Amino acid sequence: MVMNRRPVDVPQILLSVLFLMVMIVACLWIVQPFILGFAWAGTVVIATWPLLIKLQKLLWGRRSLAVLVMMLILILVFVLPFALLVNSVVESSGPLVHWATSGHMTLPTLEWLKSIPMAGDKLYTSWNTLVESGGHAIMDKVRPYIGTTTTWFIGQAAHIGRFLMHCGLMLLFSVLLYWRGEQVAYGLRHFACRLAARRGDAAVILAAQAVRAVALGVVVTALVQGVLGGVGLAVSGIPYATLLAVVMILSCLIQLGPLPVLIPAIIWLYWSGDTTWGTVLLVWSCVVGTLDNVLRPVLIRMGADLPMVLILSGVIGGMIAFGMIGLFIGPVVLAVSWRVYSVWVSEAPLPDEDPDKVVEILEEPEQEEPSAAQ
Repeated sequence: MVMNRRPVDVPQILLSVLFLMVMIVACLWIVQPFILGFAWAGTVVIATWPLLIKLQKLLWGRRSLAVLVMMLILILVFVLPFALLVNSVVESSGPLVHWATSGHMTLPTLEWLKSIPMAGDKLYTSWNTLVESGGHAIMDKVRPYIGTTTTWFIGQAAHIGRFLMHCGLMLLFSVLLYWRGEQVAYGLRHFACRLAARRGDAAVILAAQAVRAVALGVVVTALVQGVLGGVGLAVSGIPYATLLAVVMILSCLIQLGPLPVLIPAIIWLYWSGDTTWGTVLLVWSCVVGTLDNVLRPVLIRMGADLPMVLILSGVIGGMIAFGMIGLFIGPVVLAVSWRVYSVWVSEAPLPDEDPDKVVEILEEPEQEEPSAAQ
């Protein structure tokens, strides 16, 4: 009995795939303005979900009260400090722009060079010879570029409206995710199981752990180092301490640490003759600069048991590729890929641990197969 097979309708398959692609692109196009706010809210909710559960237990099991408290915490932690920092950046940058574009920018004479033993007088003479011969001409050529670059950075920092819009979306989506977090997590795990069964479910859980590890280990460490460094700058009398604290936080986020800001401040204090506060800031900088070596590994281990190199590589590469949100995207992608790779490798049989047997197998001559004539 011969069964008639139905011919494959290739145009129907192609049109179906094309229709699905168009629908996916259209959906992404529509939700594009909300993607950044939702991603920000997702990382915040994942990182702070254990705190929400603890608050709910303390507030007589009422999810509504716990969500309200979490929203107040988010406003105090994110909205108010960032608004104050942006305002400080805009206000503190006015004198810098005026100084860079006023035409009165000259090279210093560096009187302190004379105090250097043996070579101090020669260095001082050489430096002032350079200033008198061509230093002013060099500054005249560099000044327009400094003014343009500074103005561009200030213009980028002044986009307060866009920042506040994303903050508002983050708060709105955070309320929804806090309120229905279990349902959203179950939906994501169900979709992952539909794609890759148990491996998909494990990948979703690992992604959440990676986000929590980055939030605890990288972001919290950067905030602690930046705030402590800013306190040290303010106590030592460094001007624009708030602005420099923002720079330190960004420097810690990209894994450069606070020392690129603290070391010039220490040099400036010694240069101006304030050796007492310079020494105090030097000691404080040693404490702040080495704090991440102790704090960050502990916090990352609290979030997920992942290799430190994997987390830091994901943070730096993700930030270069996707911007600030890449702090979380990079480690998540690397962590999930690493776990999938490790599971796939572990399914293979283990190689022979005895190296002598391996050498014997490699040195054993291959047996010739009998020919068809034999």
